[in-house]
Amino acid sequence: MIQKINPCAQSPLYLISKLLVLCLTVGVFVLPASAVAQINTVAETVGPKACADCHKLSVRAWKSSHHFKTFKALPRKSEAKAIAKKMGIKRMKKGSDCLTCHFTEKPHKNKTKVIAGISCESCHGAGKNWIDIHSDFGGQGIKAADESAEHKVERYANAEKAGMIRPSNIYNVAKNCYGCHTVPNEKLVNVGGHKSGSPIELVQWSQGEVRHNVWYSEVNNASPIERLRLMFIIGKALDLEYALRGIAKATEEQIYFTEMLSRQKSALTAVKAVAEVISNAEYSAIAAVVNDADIKINNKAVLLQAADKISAIAMGIAKKYNGSEFGGIDAMLPAADSYKGSVFTP
Repeated sequence: MIQKINPCAQSPLYLISKLLVLCLTVGVFVLPASAVAQINTVAETVGPKACADCHKLSVRAWKSSHHFKTFKALPRKSEAKAIAKKMGIKRMKKGSDCLTCHFTEKPHKNKTKVIAGISCESCHGAGKNWIDIHSDFGGQGIKAADESAEHKVERYANAEKAGMIRPSNIYNVAKNCYGCHTVPNEKLVNVGGHKSGSPIELVQWSQGEVRHNVWYSEVNNASPIERLRLMFIIGKALDLEYALRGIAKATEEQIYFTEMLSRQKSALTAVKAVAEVISNAEYSAIAAVVNDADIKINNKAVLLQAADKISAIAMGIAKKYNGSEFGGIDAMLPAADSYKGSVFTP
């Protein structure tokens, strides 16, 4: 999953070779922006072991999830093998369209090596530039429990500046989910037969097997109701945003286009339903953005502009509100028994 772009520490020759492999894989010589971001962050990936030193319970939760299991399971699946064959992919873990969304890569002897499935940095950003900042509680020997409030604020701010996507930043964490669960590759769907996306709903999918609220408490409780409300409304906005980004990628009226168009219509209906309940002018503006856009094939610039506007609105809402203002949507929130996968119990 794609994170912030940072200067690449690898050699220019390495980057050029990586670009060529990816270009040949997708069959074009114009690399999408998402792929460029992935190349740049691979060089800064440190891997889940670096996180496990402190976040032992979180890593245990991860190891019980499909995000972890995809590392071994995906290449063995008959469906995945069939897709790879249609795409001309010989090895899913090497220079393929599978890497960005299904695996974690890191530098290894002037090359890259797939080391895990979807892991910590897939959501929280490649850690090379921020992991030491994030792990420093005020000097040598000072533990998290003894960190001063002032240092914590400074540490959080500096870690984010260095590329960390903290859990409190709901929009930036969640956009990594939607960036892959709305498949960002037309050829993979039309030619490979890959699904165009997953029916992801942010509360359901974040509070099930991937839940790891175990840093401040080992109970792994669900997120507070205020956070669930905010996640719910931001998730609906992201679904609409990334459906538009998908339509923008479409170049022909085949399965990818029609399914992204259908997703966009459903997402817009959901956004409008939420807007009616919460009566928030900023959120209502999201639907207005789509109403003003010309939703059609080969209209990339207009569609991306609309998606960027929705992104800005949703990001602003996530920063401005804490969820206490949106109690009216409680009846719309998914029930706990609908959460995806079994919750990790320490």
